[in-house]
Amino acid sequence: MILRFLPGQLNAVLGGLLGGLIFVAAAAAQQPTQAPNPGRDAVMSKCFQCHTDSMFRDQRQERRAWEATIYRMIGRGGLYTPDEIKLMADYLATDFGPGAKPAAAAK
Repeated sequence: MILRFLPGQLNAVLGGLLGGLIFVAAAAAQQPTQAPNPGRDAVMSKCFQCHTDSMFRDQRQERRAWEATIYRMIGRGGLYTPDEIKLMADYLATDFGPGAKPAAAAK
């Protein structure tokens, strides 16, 4: 089967395809590219089962305090490996410690 386009139709089809590609490329360029962070991933998978992001934003603790908080959660039934505890405490102290820039509330 041979498809035949009139010159105006061909321009319309090509223009639509080009416009769509430009839109997709612009949307992809606006997506923030974050480096993988295993500590953040652990916090997201473990802590967000019970807590919201405001708990982390409002605490502003040092690393040892975050680690103590994690151990308190273990006492309440949280299951974390020693590696996860270290990763989570490091991440929380860096991104939600006393000297960290305040994070914007999630929408």
